[in-house]
Amino acid sequence: MFTEDKVTEIFFMADEFHKVFCRMLDKYSLNTPKMTGKRPYHRAGKLSVPEIMTIMILFHNSGYRCLKHFYLNEVCVNLRHLFPQVVSYNRFVELEKEAVIPLTIFIKKVLLGKCTGISFVDSTPLRVCKNQRIHIHKTFKGFAARGKCSMGWFFGFKLHLICNERGELLNFMVTPGDVDDRKPLENKRFIEMIFDKLVADKGYISRNLFQKLFVDGIQLITKLKSNMKGALMTVSDRVLLRKRAIIESVNDELKNIAQIEHSRRKETQL
Repeated sequence: MFTEDKVTEIFFMADEFHKVFCRMLDKYSLNTPKMTGKRPYHRAGKLSVPEIMTIMILFHNSGYRCLKHFYLNEVCVNLRHLFPQVVSYNRFVELEKEAVIPLTIFIKKVLLGKCTGISFVDSTPLRVCKNQRIHIHKTFKGFAARGKCSMGWFFGFKLHLICNERGELLNFMVTPGDVDDRKPLENKRFIEMIFDKLVADKGYISRNLFQKLFVDGIQLITKLKSNMKGALMTVSDRVLLRKRAIIESVNDELKNIAQIEHSRRKETQL
């Protein structure tokens, strides 16, 4: 499924990033074992953080719908020679939390594409449970929220994405399900690398938002509502609106291939 060169390339990038991440973490951390003189309570895992990051990246590109099956069938069997210090699956789930922050920053700083002047923005729901189980859901209690999308009501989070015309992700943000789609665009960090044209659906229509983005050098392009009389749109902008299927394809691939949405308690990946 994965060539040895490809796995090695991903691990090398993750390992180099983790070295820089650890140096910065040690520089700004206040309570480290070296400073306090105390031994860490938990013993270190046999799998290193770069190895865990590599396994998670491979899983989301494997097409497997279950992390347990991927770990037991691929990592522990077919990739055993590349990960000689593999641990049990239960132990791997415990070690995952050590790689969450490094993996998120790694994706943000290394794996994202570059803006070309034409960008597309959209949001997609990440359901953490069925609506019938909202009141007994405990895993994301206090974090997830009820929201509404084109498919109806859901309970969970919203994933806000920006991609270019080549389908490369430029930025992403995860918010509770009740956050308005337009809210992330008010965050300077979310759009700091975006310029020129930003194409969105009707849910992003807002006069104030259009003006704020225009000041920052971003032209927000959306479809016109039936009551927006007198509004004009160039032919090139109409063509870009027809290209919005690109980001819909990205959402579909993330959900159906990368498996970023599922309701298994211990394996929820964002």
